[in-house]
Amino acid sequence: MLVIFTIFFFIIFVGLHLVLMAGLYLEYRRDLSARNNVLTGTISVSIIIPVHNEANRISALLKSLLKQDYPLIELLFIDDRSTDETASIIHEFSKQFNLEGHLCRLLQLTENPGPNYKQFGLIKGFEAAAGELVLLTDADCELPTTWVSGMVKRMSNLNTGLVIGPVFKKTPQASFLYKTQAFDHVVRYGYLAASTAIGAPGGGFGNNMAVRKSVLDAAGGYGAVPFSVTEDAALISFINQKTPCKIRASLGPDIHVLTETEPTWKQFFIQGLRWTKGGIFSPDRSTRLSFNMLMLMISLGMVALPLLVLESLLWPLPVAVWVAMSMNTIAAIVISGEHLKDLRPIDFLIQIFIIPMLNVVLTLMVLLRLPVYWKGKKV
Repeated sequence: MLVIFTIFFFIIFVGLHLVLMAGLYLEYRRDLSARNNVLTGTISVSIIIPVHNEANRISALLKSLLKQDYPLIELLFIDDRSTDETASIIHEFSKQFNLEGHLCRLLQLTENPGPNYKQFGLIKGFEAAAGELVLLTDADCELPTTWVSGMVKRMSNLNTGLVIGPVFKKTPQASFLYKTQAFDHVVRYGYLAASTAIGAPGGGFGNNMAVRKSVLDAAGGYGAVPFSVTEDAALISFINQKTPCKIRASLGPDIHVLTETEPTWKQFFIQGLRWTKGGIFSPDRSTRLSFNMLMLMISLGMVALPLLVLESLLWPLPVAVWVAMSMNTIAAIVISGEHLKDLRPIDFLIQIFIIPMLNVVLTLMVLLRLPVYWKGKKV
């Protein structure tokens, strides 16, 4: 029976990843076609950016916003009671941004009941947004010049209700911490894009996303999105369940977004814990089931590793995980382009072992009910 179980596990786990890789290739072909679209008119665009004490890390974002090649952008900063110079920096920036023919507004919250503080801020942002398309990003991001126009091209099909885009971690130093974050981030997006391609969208990065506002409003507006510690995944599930529109994943370099790397292992685990809890307890049933199954199978594979000294017939379990991670690595290299250039071949080999163990640890932390934080606030 043990032999049958382990072989069955291997076939299912590796087979699932082959399906995901096929889906990822299909989404790549779709995205290639979408990014070659020619914009024949100007669709109104609003960009919502929640901020909280961002004075020390917002400069790269502001510079990249000034360089966008798309006309008539409405920019909405939602300031959640910052106590630093964030508001004054945005006020100064708005003078220059408005001279470019755009509109920049700063909405300052005086209270925020939570429980997800960012989600509450986004509710206010969507209520104020006037654009037909709403783009989302964060204060610690850096955008390519073609980001807005590229996302508009992906949304030019009226059947598309939401588009997710890739986000890459910066690697300011060639340290193990930064390399691990950079690799982990691309692998996560590979899963998100692949599951979206096969009709099971379960998440996306909220700092690179586009939403058709009329579709969201018809379903009840952003305020109707259920509470989640991962508000981006909750929005995707809401659009998928409540509207007839398609959700697409984009891959092209014209919409690649860079974000800051967490400076310490503690902060990296805090971020990963929030994402893992969002998947395990997702309000969307299909997302919850698929994510839990993935974490369970990865955990079984890793737990079986030390047990090999007692039972050698368990070998297909960890091997299945490593075969799947090899597929993920190839996909990550293709998706990222130059963004993983600091990783050497030996680094990829190490990450194939490290990332599954990381997911096991994060899963255990979630099951032990460790608290989840966003910007120092419990959510």
